[in-house]
Amino acid sequence: MAEGKNRQWILQARPTGTLTGDEFRWNEAPIPQCADGQVLVRNLWLSFDPTQRGWMSRDSYLPKIPLGEVMRAFGAGQVIESRRPDYKPGDLVQGGFGWQDYVVTDGKGFVGLRKLPAGVAPNLALSLFGITGTTAYFGITEIGQIKAGETVVVSGAAGSTGSIAGQIAKIKGCRVIGTAGGKEKCDWLVKAAHFDAAIDYKSEDIGARLSELCPNGIDVFFDNVGGTVLNEVLARINLKARIVLCGAISRYNEATPPPGPANYFNLTAKRGRMEGFIILDYASRIPEAVAALGQWQKEGRLVQKEDIAVGLENAPRTLMRLFTGENFGKQLLKIADPG
Repeated sequence: MAEGKNRQWILQARPTGTLTGDEFRWNEAPIPQCADGQVLVRNLWLSFDPTQRGWMSRDSYLPKIPLGEVMRAFGAGQVIESRRPDYKPGDLVQGGFGWQDYVVTDGKGFVGLRKLPAGVAPNLALSLFGITGTTAYFGITEIGQIKAGETVVVSGAAGSTGSIAGQIAKIKGCRVIGTAGGKEKCDWLVKAAHFDAAIDYKSEDIGARLSELCPNGIDVFFDNVGGTVLNEVLARINLKARIVLCGAISRYNEATPPPGPANYFNLTAKRGRMEGFIILDYASRIPEAVAALGQWQKEGRLVQKEDIAVGLENAPRTLMRLFTGENFGKQLLKIADPG
């Protein structure tokens, strides 16, 4: 039986605009006890994703987080105690463990429980082989239906999902342009991730640069941002274009939703398709994505960048980094090393 304290961050208020950190309250509770059919997991790493902002505010594909409960997040950890025959102490696992040191779970519901593939480090289980990489894989191949020779634009391209989506498009023979904030991120996209070009939305005119870089139009747009970038892309789409709606981070902190894109009617003229999705739609096929991503990484055709914070006490600040453009690559937080 584990003894000690379980440090936690509790959601105490709904956000009304830009996150401030006051939405969370630090709490210390006893380590939960493991009952029959459950395992006790020590959290090692946490994943930070823009969708967490939505979970705090509203019901969507998941119910919003109840006030007074631990902040929801995907994590990777190690089994400390098990009262199930299929798990043993020392096993590395992942699930929706939340912002806390310890969690007990029977493997049901959002928390869930899944062993990490052999040889996969906990950070990679939450990034390339987690919702980041698998979302990119199915979004660009299934919703985007990319074909060799097409022009693909990715917004938020230096982020965890956008960078992988763009690289998959390159692997499949597409010409790929990304948008990102700042010279460092744009240089990384071209030099390390092998995008054909990158647009710095902080210093360049997005519309003018899209016209320059996509003189023959845009076939597929993988959108993580929404707003101005989406509107400018819609003005330049080709016949039968596909718009993949993965996220709209430019809008998450706005208390009042702004009007939709002015150029949306071009979808009619060009007979284009704009479709949203979430990774839960492809849950049964995740092993397919993990196998492909792993092979491309092994071959050196796919690279990943991680932005790692350290210490559970820094969780609120780490989440806020996603909405200020501070993070570069997949945002993770390390709590502890395996025991």
